Amino acid sequence: MSIDVRPSEDAAKFLATDQLVWFGEVTDADGEHLRLGLPEDQRFAVDLPDGPDDLHSGIYGVRPMEMSLPGGAVVPIAGLTWVGVHPDSRRRGVLAAMMADHLARTHDAGTAVSALHASEPGIYGRFGYGMAALQLQVSIGRGTTFTAPHLEDEAASITTNLATMAAPGVAERMRACQVAHAQSSPGTIIGSPDFFSLMSLEPAEALRDKERRRVLFARRDGQDIGFVGLRREHKWDNARPSGTVVVGTFCGTPSARLALARRLVDLDLMGTTKLENVGVDDPLLSWVGGPRDTGELQTFDSTWVRLVDLGAAWSLRSYEDDCDVVVEVEDRWAPWNAGRWRVRASGGEGSATRTDSPADVSLDVAVLGAGFLGHGIGGRLRAGLVREHRPGAYADLARAMRTTVDPEPSIGF
Repeated sequence: MSIDVRPSEDAAKFLATDQLVWFGEVTDADGEHLRLGLPEDQRFAVDLPDGPDDLHSGIYGVRPMEMSLPGGAVVPIAGLTWVGVHPDSRRRGVLAAMMADHLARTHDAGTAVSALHASEPGIYGRFGYGMAALQLQVSIGRGTTFTAPHLEDEAASITTNLATMAAPGVAERMRACQVAHAQSSPGTIIGSPDFFSLMSLEPAEALRDKERRRVLFARRDGQDIGFVGLRREHKWDNARPSGTVVVGTFCGTPSARLALARRLVDLDLMGTTKLENVGVDDPLLSWVGGPRDTGELQTFDSTWVRLVDLGAAWSLRSYEDDCDVVVEVEDRWAPWNAGRWRVRASGGEGSATRTDSPADVSLDVAVLGAGFLGHGIGGRLRAGLVREHRPGAYADLARAMRTTVDPEPSIGF
């Protein structure tokens, strides 16, 4: 059956479909989340002939965002979000049709990369998305000592300032700070001004037994040089304060992050600091002495990346090692990518061109997405997810794509 995907022209119907698919509490603020979350021309829907009359059979949306890449380039990406299929329309190809539509529209718009956060990690790999960045959730105790001898002088000149996220001007300060530091933190995803306003939106229903989200800014000479979002959770054990401060993504220089971390583990009435979005190579793990010096550590997937236009995407980032490899790319959902490419990196710059030469390596496009931000993909060959025709060719490719430090996890969108 041919499935038609079209722009959604009914905001109420789009929102009601999302509310059914995600089955959360419906609030008066949901409409505001849609307004700030998705531009009207970036809402798409499927209506099957025998589908529900009052709802869409499927929906998806695209946030206009930017992402920092190895080498410092900050490029436009399509942030795929609000994806859902009506329960009565499942297993009929609706999601596949929407994914194909998204890739075609993104390609036609000249955007080389799509990215997402996966609700269920088993879904998006089959559409060519690769898990490109990991995030750690780390718990540490109050008063934890951070040892960073070569950052002490810089950290000593930094002050910290606590603000309410919803206060006037705070969202703008957060975004300006993230824009300023994105180039030095590959993997950072920057949302639009509306997206940052959305993050600070907290209806009364979301604040039951919770305080409003706060932002801790790091400042030097009167200027913001870093920030982190947080929320404190009150708790007492045996008449002793033992609350938890739940912390989001750090932004800023290493010295700014150090100053922020030290303030976070010294908040009154808290017993535990739960860091929800720490990168694999985040300096915090070194400052505390290693993973075993944390109270609890869990690993999750963060950003998933899809190369929509392989030829254009390959040249956007820099490379820390050279390679010259002919890659046979499998890409069912973006057939313009399929076939043989000569991918090269030399002197930090990369190029990808079509070729008729025999393939050195065969792989799915998702493998290239997984390594695009610098996350290691060398183990894919050993796992049987890559076929090598010339010994050593895949190692050359994997080394070129790998960066010295693993990419940053991104803010959920």
